[in-house]
Amino acid sequence: MAYLPGGTFFDLPGKRSYVDVPIDSDKDNSILTTEFLEASEALCGLFDILGSVAFTPVKSDISGNITKIRTRQLASPLDSSTLQSLVRTELAAKKHTASEGLLWLTRGLDFTAQALRHNMDHPAEELSTSFRHSYGNTLKPHHSFVVKPIFSAAMSATPYRKDFYTKLGDDPERVQKELEVWLAALEKRVGVLKEFMERKENKWK
Repeated sequence: MAYLPGGTFFDLPGKRSYVDVPIDSDKDNSILTTEFLEASEALCGLFDILGSVAFTPVKSDISGNITKIRTRQLASPLDSSTLQSLVRTELAAKKHTASEGLLWLTRGLDFTAQALRHNMDHPAEELSTSFRHSYGNTLKPHHSFVVKPIFSAAMSATPYRKDFYTKLGDDPERVQKELEVWLAALEKRVGVLKEFMERKENKWK
C-alpha cells in the first residue's frame, strides 16, 4: 500500500475515517448508515496490512456483514438513513438479517479496536498477544468450536509489531498520533452500537 511521503494509512484519499462519521446526540446517538459502512470498508484495509492469509476469514466476516446491512439499506433507503432506524424498521417487519449483520459487525470492530488499544497501551507487547487478548474478550464467546480454531490461527499469524506499524506510515510519531484519533473515534461508535444492540427491544430471539 503506497502512501504519499509522510502520509499514513489513516489519511488515504478516498477512504472515510470513523472520525468523519457523525453521531447525532439529539437523536439517540444515531449513526449515519452510509458513512459508517464506508469507514468500516476502509478498516478492512488493516487486515491487508496484517498480511497473512489467516486473516482472510476475519476480513470476510466483516465484509459480509457490511453487505447484509447495505442490502437492507438499498431495499428500504427511507427507513435506513441511520443504523438505528434500519434496525428498528427491519425488526418491525419481522426480519433480522441486517440487524444480525450489524451485531456481528459491531463485534468484529470491537475485536479490532480492543486489539489495537491493548497493543498501544502495552508498547513491549507483540500484536499476536494483543489480538489473542481481544479475541477472548469479544468474538470467542460467540464462536462455535468449528470457528474458534480458524480465528486462533489468525491471531498467531500476525506480523511483528515493528513491521505492522512501519506499514501504517513512514513517520512513527504521525502514525501513533493519527492511529490514536482514528481508534478513539472507532471505540466511541462501537460503544454506541453495543449499547443500542443490547436493548431488549432490539433483540430478535
